[in-house]
Amino acid sequence: MERGKREPIEVICPRCRYTEIVYLPIEDLPICPQCKIRMSISELLDEGKSY
Repeated sequence: MERGKREPIEVICPRCRYTEIVYLPIEDLPICPQCKIRMSISELLDEGKSY
């Protein structure tokens, strides 16, 4: 499966658990607006998921 150019990913703050959805490719992961630390990738949001 070929990956697209702009893929949505969910990022999460390791301290306060604030989540946000951003689109790849990005140069750097965003900074949490509350804690002011770098957020980490929680999951790739691929098509076809069902909960």
